[in-house]
This record gives sequence, C-alpha cells and structure tokens, in this order.
Amino acid sequence: MVPVGNGGCPHLGRGGEPDAPSPSSAGSPPTALARAVTCRGSAGRPVAHVARDLGIHKEVLRNWVCRAEADAGERDDRLTSAEQEELKQLRRENAELMWANEILKAASAFFAAELDRPRARPTR
Repeated sequence: MVPVGNGGCPHLGRGGEPDAPSPSSAGSPPTALARAVTCRGSAGRPVAHVARDLGIHKEVLRNWVCRAEADAGERDDRLTSAEQEELKQLRRENAELMWANEILKAASAFFAAELDRPRARPTR
C-alpha cells in the first residue's frame, strides 16, 4: 500500500519527500531515472510537481520520461537510446573516414607533383 500524501508515487514518503536513497543507489543515474519515470507514470501528476518532490529539475525529468517513452515505443518523434547510440557511433566513424580521406588527398597531390616535376638529364 502506498502511504497517504505522496501523490501516488511509491518512492515518496508521507510528506511528499523522496525516500532516503540507499548507499547502493545514491548517485546512480539509471536507478534515479527508473525511480523518476516510475513516479511520473504512477502518480499521474505534472512533471514539475514530481520533479520538485524528487529534488531534480523539471526539464531533466521531462527528458527522462520522453526517453523512456521512446525506448518503450510509445513515441515516434524521438530516437530510442539504441538509435541515438548508433547515430553517435556512425557520426564518429564518418568523421574518421573524412579525416583519412583528407590525408589521402594530400598524399595524392604530393606524389602527383613529384611525378610531374621535370627531371634533370645526366650530362655525358
């Protein structure tokens, strides 16, 4: 049973204050994310109220909820975490390939100039 006065969130105490974090979960973003998203979903309260009760900024909670909804397939307007990670990796790989291409272009121009240079003929 959820205590009265917590807005329906199982992670909030009677006065709406967050439960004391356990030493193992303190500072753990995945745990904090799961708690915040659970509170937001179970409470049906505005994001700003839940964020204030959890002691986090409302935009942080809003972003976490949007990400969780995208990961669950509930939102089509946002990339999932896996898609974001893949996009990040592809952008990194693209930057490396562009850098390698620039090096190859410079080397090609250097060697082309060497081949086009007139050679001195040996004198007899």
